[in-house]
Amino acid sequence: MTCDAYLNRIGTAVPPNNIHNAFCAFAESLLPEAKHRELFGRMAVRADIESRWSYLLPDPDAPARGDLEGFYRAGAFPRTSQRMARFEAHAATLALAALADLELSADEVAGVTHLIVATCTGFFSPGVDLAVARTLGLAETVERTMVGFMGCQAAITALKLARHVIRSEPAAKVLVINLELCTLHLQQRHTMDQLLCFLLFGDGCSAGLVSAEPAGLRLDGFHAAVMAEAAEQITWRVGDDGFDMTLSGLVPLTLSRALPPRIGAILGGAEPADIDLWAVHPGGRTVLDAVDSALNLKQGALAYSREVLRTYGNMSSPTVMFVLRAMLDERVPSRSGCAIAFGPGLSAEAMRFETV
Repeated sequence: MTCDAYLNRIGTAVPPNNIHNAFCAFAESLLPEAKHRELFGRMAVRADIESRWSYLLPDPDAPARGDLEGFYRAGAFPRTSQRMARFEAHAATLALAALADLELSADEVAGVTHLIVATCTGFFSPGVDLAVARTLGLAETVERTMVGFMGCQAAITALKLARHVIRSEPAAKVLVINLELCTLHLQQRHTMDQLLCFLLFGDGCSAGLVSAEPAGLRLDGFHAAVMAEAAEQITWRVGDDGFDMTLSGLVPLTLSRALPPRIGAILGGAEPADIDLWAVHPGGRTVLDAVDSALNLKQGALAYSREVLRTYGNMSSPTVMFVLRAMLDERVPSRSGCAIAFGPGLSAEAMRFETV
């Protein structure tokens, strides 16, 4: 007989520097026409984001410069190798900060049997998984899995893998880390759509503990969907000057059309009105608005997601975990929930859960 798996608790962390206002000033300096700069300013306000976090340090005296160290300088943006060097320098630090917030006991650390790390913004080897295992003092026998390049939906995929482990090995303890340094991939672009895409993203990390202990969120089921007709609306490719993202303005429209016929399968036959908690990945205000409208959700159903977007922006994979953390912190049992996130493909990963 298989057992239930539970996401017992979540720790979160972000870098120390709020770069949102500095980025807005920098982005406006890249737009050649005054009317476009004015429009960008209005769109930035409508994005409903107040802060995004990074290890890059804004220059308070010259915000249009990009950052105090000159990592981003007009006409001299960093190569991919330089960006990966920054990822390697900071990734483990951020992961360990999220783990500190998770507050694992010595017995819990000793009991970790599996480590899953999801990221799509940087790669090096030996990687974050080994750095975390070594610093945290995990057993050398810990089973490590890396989930790469799945974009914003990777947290759901990582939890799905953790659930498979627990259902086959009830004594296992799975540590799940979602780590992204999105601000390392700003590109020197002079078009409105690209700069509005960069406007969304910040850095962050989550760490979760999954086990058979009945506490936190019971992971009831998962569902994956691919909207192949919109495959190029979200893409993420390695380029010479960082990773190149496509995030089409058509994504909200695609989701508004694609989700209603799929929602029955996503919810295991339930109706949206039957769900108490909605942890929708805040990929942007328009994405949240599209999901809200398409599923005819109750007023305020996406309040957790909107608050995470306002406070942190879109951090890619850990973002939905920040939403789930806010729900866990309320400690109200017996509430049904659905988490859903979107990524390249265009694809969606969803998870049904219940608070215990």
